Amino acid sequence: MTKGASGAGSTPPGTAERSRQMSGGEFTSPPRTTRGGGLGGAPLAPPSSMKDTRHRTKQEFVYKTLREAIIRCELAPGERLVIDDLARRLAVSAIPVREALQLLQSEGLAVNVPHVGATVAPISRESIVEVFTVMEGLEIVATRSAAQRAAAADLDALGSIVADMDGALGSGMPEQWADMNNRFHAAIARLTGMPMLQEMMERALDRWDRVRRYYFSGVLVHRAEQAQQEHHALLAAMKARDLPALEALVRQHNQGALSSYTAYVQGAGPLPPRA
Repeated sequence: MTKGASGAGSTPPGTAERSRQMSGGEFTSPPRTTRGGGLGGAPLAPPSSMKDTRHRTKQEFVYKTLREAIIRCELAPGERLVIDDLARRLAVSAIPVREALQLLQSEGLAVNVPHVGATVAPISRESIVEVFTVMEGLEIVATRSAAQRAAAADLDALGSIVADMDGALGSGMPEQWADMNNRFHAAIARLTGMPMLQEMMERALDRWDRVRRYYFSGVLVHRAEQAQQEHHALLAAMKARDLPALEALVRQHNQGALSSYTAYVQGAGPLPPRA
């Protein structure tokens, strides 16, 4: 798993990343972002997991919709989350929006800025370090447990995902590779038979997904080949039940990704403020 501020007249790092959003499996440029409305005030699409919301509470619908938009950087880091505006775009009252924002703040995906109000949480160097530190710890446990428990068919299924990832890279589709990267790591967590670990891994992968989308062209497309070689090595160590080698590979995988992202952020300077 792979798991950028500029002066006047230049293009801020991360602009290209933020302007490339997933739509129907292809990258398209989103509508222009405004200070109070985000995405030009366009309606927010319901999350993929909640296309049918008839039996969901309004709070859950709003929470999941906003959460997915934040993870996918459709609501960009630093963007204002104006309750009345969001309520209009989601066709709900202000109450479920306010409740959803409280949940997002408790999860660290939104923050309350004095004299500004709720905004999407920034992506800082510290938050990137946190993502990969947590991922490393979770994956050491997950890969060890999966290697001990997995049947041959389970490992073959992981191999199929890795093969599909090879195909995506060979076809010049790094965004598809990144989506399958999430599948690969989530599949390992499922093999542990530990629901708590699976839940924690899913949340950590969501955080990584947000980071990689924000820095897509600055980091991920340059690191994907190396990361894929590491996936092959991880799979081989799992098949061999070589637990010491597996732990070393997990550390190398996450620390290599962390180094790539932090080097990019440090080279680019602090993240630009939102206009």
